[in-house]
Amino acid sequence: MPPHAPHSALLADHHGPPLYGALDLGTNNCRLLVAAPTPHGFRVLDSFSRIVRLGEGLATTGALSAEAMDRAVAALSICADKLERRPVRRLRAVATEACRRAVNGPGFLARVQEATGLAFEVIGPREEAELAVESCAALIAGPEQRALLFDIGGGSTELAWLRISPEGDIALIGYASIPLGVVTLSERWGPAAFTAEGFQAMTMEAMAALLPFDAVHCISAEVARGAVRLVGTSGTVTTLAGVSLGLERYSRAMIDGQILAGERADMALGRIRAMGREGLVQHPCIGPQRVDFVLPGCAVFSAIRRLWPVDSIVVADRGLREGILLRLMRSDRGEARRRPSFARAYGQRGFALRPNA
Repeated sequence: MPPHAPHSALLADHHGPPLYGALDLGTNNCRLLVAAPTPHGFRVLDSFSRIVRLGEGLATTGALSAEAMDRAVAALSICADKLERRPVRRLRAVATEACRRAVNGPGFLARVQEATGLAFEVIGPREEAELAVESCAALIAGPEQRALLFDIGGGSTELAWLRISPEGDIALIGYASIPLGVVTLSERWGPAAFTAEGFQAMTMEAMAALLPFDAVHCISAEVARGAVRLVGTSGTVTTLAGVSLGLERYSRAMIDGQILAGERADMALGRIRAMGREGLVQHPCIGPQRVDFVLPGCAVFSAIRRLWPVDSIVVADRGLREGILLRLMRSDRGEARRRPSFARAYGQRGFALRPNA
């Protein structure tokens, strides 16, 4: 029996609303949410987030390193301990880009299951886009006819191109996974990322990678018409918002749903670039664990801003975990494809999957 066995015995003793868990293992981070449904959504009871750098060295070797796997297993053991104390009715654990690309990804996930009892499934870019859209639906629906959702991750940048109906319903009409993220760019550019020349080169590389998606969907033309809402869900975007607001410490309540004017985003980006490595280490919204990833992420954001210069950016501190929880809860209620909603200072609007509509 693995060290962390299933907790069915706890379920028998649990009273109150059922609990649900969502676990997201990405290229850079390991994140857990445990929540209980409420009449208007869900209430978070426990959470965990740790930078594990699972994809460290992956772009060069094609495999997960022993050190990276050890870090991830240590973090996932903490998640397993938390879940043993929480009688969750259903848990979904997903892995993304790093495990998709690594030749030893399946072996690593088998090791995780043996060590922790956690069974992961590797999801594809389309489902990543769907889950992100589901979690951000309340921030996407607005007066615009189109929306572009982006998530600057560790190993890739996910894009979702969306149509918004007059009733506020959202249809996914295009998605892409661009193989550039904060970990891959940080490893490729190293200390040069902190120089003006390196930052410009990273930005141009990201623009070149984004252009095909723009060409397929004619996004630039829609942006020129003022018909596009831009929504960002990533550590890069939330950091830019925190710097723009001058926060002394990061506050999710002040960041999630913030509408950041394009000019203010550009000014915050300029301040981040001017801080230098030591300034970034000392900044309360960045710190030593994230210092190597901030400028690569900002370079991707800069490319997005240059290619699609909308007037403002909607900032989302939510993502795959929230989308997973919504789906699990609706599935148990037999409400697949109905309008999602969840509580924790958010409301939701409708979201329907209409591929290639």
